[in-house]
Amino acid sequence: MTAPDSHALHLLYTEHNGWLQGWLRSRLGNSSDAADLAQDTFMRVLVARNVTSIREPRTYLSSIARALMIDRFRRRAVEDAYMTALAARPEALDISPETRLSILETLTAIDSMLDGLGERTRSIFLAVQLEGLSYVAASELLGVSVTTVKKHLICAMTHCLLLVDD
Repeated sequence: MTAPDSHALHLLYTEHNGWLQGWLRSRLGNSSDAADLAQDTFMRVLVARNVTSIREPRTYLSSIARALMIDRFRRRAVEDAYMTALAARPEALDISPETRLSILETLTAIDSMLDGLGERTRSIFLAVQLEGLSYVAASELLGVSVTTVKKHLICAMTHCLLLVDD
């Protein structure tokens, strides 16, 4: 980072960090999480290396922070669902922390991939791929034709493949 960029980042941080933490605290109800997300927000600015081109700092920072909050909420929802599924199993599983983290990261990545799909496409994809339903069973469950199931499944698979290639 060049000296002008470093100075601009320092200025941005000193002028807006307190405001950003307050903004986050009002939405999260937790000072610790607000401080963490504010720090993550400024790390994103640092990595983007575009601090000198920021014209509306609070709008820019709140936009980044909002996306980070959504990611955090999504990850927690995936973790909660995973822990609920584990608790519902009749036999206890002894999973290492590394394996658990890997599973959660994979589930979060899949959830993010599916986030870009429409509701019907997402429902069809999950019914066929996650629940193991046949095309006919999925069409009956969702009240659509088998052709619609196939069309939406192709769309979902293409979407996922394009994201994986990126």
